[in-house]
Amino acid sequence: MANGGGTSKPGYVFSAPVLSREVGGGAPEAVRRRLVLALDVDDSVLAMRWAARLRPWFGVAKVGLELFSAAGPAVIGSLLEGGFQVFVDLKMADIPNTTRKAARVLGALGVSFLTVHASAGAATLEAAVQGLAEGADRAGLAPPMALAVTILTSEAEAPVDLLRALVTSARDTGCGGVVCAAADLDQVKRVAPSLVTVVPGIRRAGAEKHDQGRSATPGQAVRLGADMLVVGRAVTQADDPEKAALAIFEELSDARTGR
Repeated sequence: MANGGGTSKPGYVFSAPVLSREVGGGAPEAVRRRLVLALDVDDSVLAMRWAARLRPWFGVAKVGLELFSAAGPAVIGSLLEGGFQVFVDLKMADIPNTTRKAARVLGALGVSFLTVHASAGAATLEAAVQGLAEGADRAGLAPPMALAVTILTSEAEAPVDLLRALVTSARDTGCGGVVCAAADLDQVKRVAPSLVTVVPGIRRAGAEKHDQGRSATPGQAVRLGADMLVVGRAVTQADDPEKAALAIFEELSDARTGR
C-alpha cells in the first residue's frame, strides 16, 4: 500500500523468511505492514520516540483519541515523515455531514486508515468513505481505507446477529475493512470475506489482559484469519520492548508455518 489503504484488500500473507534472531534484525516489510503500533500516549515527543524505537517491527502507527487530543494533526505528519503508514483511530460516530467533513480533512493529510463505528449507521459509514476519497483526491493521494468498528474487544461477548449486521453494513457501504476481536473472525469472514480484518487486543500468552475482554495471542489471531494486528501495551509496557516485538514476530512466523 502507498499513502492510502484503498478499498481493495491487499495481499496480506505472513511469510517466514530467513531473518536474524537478533533483536536489532527487525521484521521484513511483509510483516511490518501488518503490525500496527498503538501509540496510546498523551505526548507527541514520547509517541515519536516509541515509533522510532519500534519501527524495525511495525510499519503502521496508530493515533488514537488520546494522542490526537494531545498533539492534533501535526503528529500524523511526523509519523508519515518517519516512514509509517498512519492509522487514525478516532472511532467516528457523528451525523453523516460532520463525519464526511472530518474524514475529508484526514483524507487530505495522507492517512491510510480511519475507524468509524459501524453502529453509527450506514449513512455515517458511507459519509466517511466519501469524505476520505474527496480529501485524498484533493491532495492527489490514494484514498484511505475506512475501517468499521464492530463490537469492541473490551466487551465480554459479541452477539452473533448484531455482529453479522454490523459487518454487512460495513461491506455494503464501501468500507475496506472492519475492526473486530479474533474470536469474531469466523463470522466476519462468512459475511464479508473480502474485507480486511484488523484485530486489536493482542497479548502474548499469560500476559496481563488489562481492559480487554476478548484478547488473543498473535498466533491465535493469525490462525483465525486476521489480516492486521494492533499491538500496544504488549510491547510498550514490556520489560524489554524490542525482545517483546521479536517474540511477536517469531510467534507469527510459527503460526504461518504451522509450528
